[in-house]
Amino acid sequence: MFSDNELISTLEMLKYEHLDVRTITLGINLADCASHDLHVFSSNIRNKIIQLAGNLVGVCNQVGDKYGITVVNKRISISPVAVVAAPFSSAQMVDIAKTLDEVAAEVNVDFIGGFSALVEKGIARGDQALIEAIPRALAETSRICASVNVASTKAGINMDAVLKMAEVIKQASELTRHSDGLACAKLCVFCNIPEDIPFMAGAYLGIGEPDAVINVGVSGPGVVKKAIDRAISGNVPVDLGQIAEIIKRTACKVTRVGELIGREVAQKLSLPFGVVDLSLAPTPTVGDSVGEIFQSLGLIGIGAPGSTAALAMLNDAVKKGGAFASSYVGGLSGAFIPVSEDLNIDASVQSGILNLEKLEAMTSVCSVGLDMVAVPGDTSVDTLAGIIADEMAIGMINAKTTAVRIIPVPGKKAGERAYFGGLLGQASIMKVQNPPGTNQFIRFGGRIPAPIHSLKN
Repeated sequence: MFSDNELISTLEMLKYEHLDVRTITLGINLADCASHDLHVFSSNIRNKIIQLAGNLVGVCNQVGDKYGITVVNKRISISPVAVVAAPFSSAQMVDIAKTLDEVAAEVNVDFIGGFSALVEKGIARGDQALIEAIPRALAETSRICASVNVASTKAGINMDAVLKMAEVIKQASELTRHSDGLACAKLCVFCNIPEDIPFMAGAYLGIGEPDAVINVGVSGPGVVKKAIDRAISGNVPVDLGQIAEIIKRTACKVTRVGELIGREVAQKLSLPFGVVDLSLAPTPTVGDSVGEIFQSLGLIGIGAPGSTAALAMLNDAVKKGGAFASSYVGGLSGAFIPVSEDLNIDASVQSGILNLEKLEAMTSVCSVGLDMVAVPGDTSVDTLAGIIADEMAIGMINAKTTAVRIIPVPGKKAGERAYFGGLLGQASIMKVQNPPGTNQFIRFGGRIPAPIHSLKN
């Protein structure tokens, strides 16, 4: 139950501070759609998705209107296509992606995630076909999102998959040269990918999940910023411990709002409720920025000395608040730092406060990793693979999720602008160390073994 004060403060968050339910994501298990016949398989997945998701958008709008809380995005996540479509070739995988894209448009969801493969320990036939299909699948569709898990704390880092994904990123970028490599904005390379993420581009439905489930993603960087501003501008001095407590309490309120909406949507669709993912996911809207939180904390901008410590405090406080508010917190739940999707973070790149090396350091304590980072189009495959490998190592050693969503922008150089549009925003292209020749370390291949602390059984 909400107290009167909580209700009033929540209403203020909704009206003035950009609080919303960022996404309701319907997870759908497609395992029972499997067939060796492409036509039968495509028909099965179309029928199942329409049956389960046909009313999703309408119900989300109805519940949102009831509470005056906007559900910004309605999305679908599915079983990893590399598993449920394992018998098919790369070309047939592209056809499957197009079918999924058509169905997503038919039920009017924003994105459908799960064009995915899990290859942290090796690449099976279905995985290989899907990975080879990714560039065309993302270039020839508008609503498909792809993810590939190439590392985990339990398995180590599959360096063959890392190199392959670097090649895929370059190919996807070239196929969407006319839109600054937009296909790459719909592709994430993961370490320790969770099975219940509601946020794109990494969303997919894990093997251990229900047949269908509602997961909700709530965001509120503007809410957190305003709470910090009020505390700092008050008559009573506050220290960082007290600010962390304020962030935690704010995250608690936001989480409760998300679970309220998610559970009602699930009830109306007669589906189980899964998790609420409280991730401070920014948009290219003024006042809805994670970067602005760092300025409220007294830093000149995100990337300045002290930023990693500030992000660690922010991420931890958000997780604590979410865990207190709900027993069903999942996904990533922390702070995202996507460069192109946050005006303030992009401004820090333009001003030189934030560079790729500092961004990588900060990913050791944030919820994801190198997210929506635009780099020069001539960045080599070996350099991209090295960047991915470094980020996977951070996730593997720290037993946390890390990801890379990097866009080599064809024909553009460091300091120029890339334009992706809508929620994906725009970004200043970051300078990258791009030495000539091959990176022999990357091209040794094989698997970097799992760390000793993976032996927990």
